[in-house]
Amino acid sequence: MIIRTKYYSEIKNLFELFPIVAILGPRQSGKSTLAKQYYSDFNGVSYFDLENERDLGRLQEAQLALEDLDGLIVIDEIQRRPNLFPTLRYLVDNKPQQYLILGSASRELIQQSDESLAGRIAYIELPPFGIDEYDCPVKDFMWRGGYPRSIMVSTDVLSYRWRQEYTRTFIERDLGLLGLDLDPILVRKLWQMIAHYHGQILNVTEIATSLGCAQRTIHKYLDALEGAFVIRRLQPWYENIKKRQVKTPKIYIRDSGLYNAFMGNRSFHDLEGSPKLGACWEGFAIEELIKFLRPDDVYFWSTTNGAELDLLLLKDGKRHGFEFKYSSQPTMTKSIHIALEDLSLDSMTVIVPKGDPYRLTPDVNVSGLAELKKIVIF
Repeated sequence: MIIRTKYYSEIKNLFELFPIVAILGPRQSGKSTLAKQYYSDFNGVSYFDLENERDLGRLQEAQLALEDLDGLIVIDEIQRRPNLFPTLRYLVDNKPQQYLILGSASRELIQQSDESLAGRIAYIELPPFGIDEYDCPVKDFMWRGGYPRSIMVSTDVLSYRWRQEYTRTFIERDLGLLGLDLDPILVRKLWQMIAHYHGQILNVTEIATSLGCAQRTIHKYLDALEGAFVIRRLQPWYENIKKRQVKTPKIYIRDSGLYNAFMGNRSFHDLEGSPKLGACWEGFAIEELIKFLRPDDVYFWSTTNGAELDLLLLKDGKRHGFEFKYSSQPTMTKSIHIALEDLSLDSMTVIVPKGDPYRLTPDVNVSGLAELKKIVIF
């Protein structure tokens, strides 16, 4: 069992400040395993799994079920009972209880939590494994993705099959458990289309026309997929400069393994021969940097004249730019020069698959993603 040390420590630290800690993340990203690692040393932990009908029934009268419990109380799949939050607020205000709650939906989809538990709850987003957590070649991670059962299984055939079943179950079952009234056939078609748009500017009008539905429907479905942590709409950054800038987000499938499943890449060899190799690399590397560096916010930047920056990462009041090249010998580009000048970057790094960091120019670093822990930008 792999101990996800940084998330384990974060849970421990947050409980010193808040009576409720929520671990949110996609299905099968390891939330329950992390919770078990945390509470394994506790005595008398109370555990409720809301996918278990018996536990779900026990919480029909939540206050009666919870008010006499002591110590740590764990509630898994909280999105099945978001109406619990007012009860939890009352209990933590009046009893020395701590709650570790797990959910497969974002804060926005679990709507009542922010309103009911303000000042009482802290959130941790738990993504699938990052390359700094599991020892595996970058190319395997890039093709299989980071979901534990996909990356750790013994063969590529089994990994691909697991990802196919994951998406099927997610579409046919899991979205419904979030209380979302979505058409599974349309969800699959949309997700497939997102895979083909991966790394590109999102064109909702074109997608809606292709799928024969209203734009508001596409926005609703995109909100649901983003709220379930499976896609990312990377927002554009605007700078106060005399240039026309792109104001529409880019779209990515967050896990590269799921992207490859939708694209029909059954092996890394298939991906390597694909014209979408660069887009897959970009999306994969963006997610890995976000997992590792845990920034305050992230954007991309682009002008209508073609200058662009793949990732603008904000952390501690500083701006850090990244470009992603699936190459062993990247070169300086006009876009990098323009981004350095127009965005007043504190650092600029070109990320390639592997290799120790070095300076491409006095202002631009190159670093291998495989050497993630050596990337020093702060």
